[in-house]
Amino acid sequence: MKLVLFALCLTTSAFAQQPADPAATSCGPANVSLHVHLDRHPPAPAPPLSGKALVYFIQQSGAPVNLTYPATRVALDGAWAGAIHADSYFSASVLPGDHHVCAVLHSFAIGTLTELAHFHADPGNTYYFRTRLFGTQGFVYLELQPVDRDEALHLMATDPLSITTPHP
Repeated sequence: MKLVLFALCLTTSAFAQQPADPAATSCGPANVSLHVHLDRHPPAPAPPLSGKALVYFIQQSGAPVNLTYPATRVALDGAWAGAIHADSYFSASVLPGDHHVCAVLHSFAIGTLTELAHFHADPGNTYYFRTRLFGTQGFVYLELQPVDRDEALHLMATDPLSITTPHP
């Protein structure tokens, strides 16, 4: 009887220690729809707010014509922070500490693609992430990667600012 009780305790603790699905805690609610407006004359990038960090999300399509390029929704720590469409960017202010990023691209033609990342934010610092969509016949891949500051500023110099509003 003691052996059975011991085995039951081990099994229960093993199930309790399994990590949750990172997408479930990183991505925003599925029932939220976002509308993207592109500001082709954005203000100059501002420094992070006092005691916070700033993170930029840049979408690089790589195609000269972006009319059919789907929008990518970006979440921080389980809440939608914004969306990027075509070659555009937006920023979000974050508290210092560990953060989880989720990028979701949904298209009727290719389905839903999800990419996850995490980073540690220090106050006063700025972080940059880039999404890119790669594809060949029968295969489509969404990439979410940290990007170097110089590359990010180069992309942002000609890209419009993405302004996101919830869509009823």
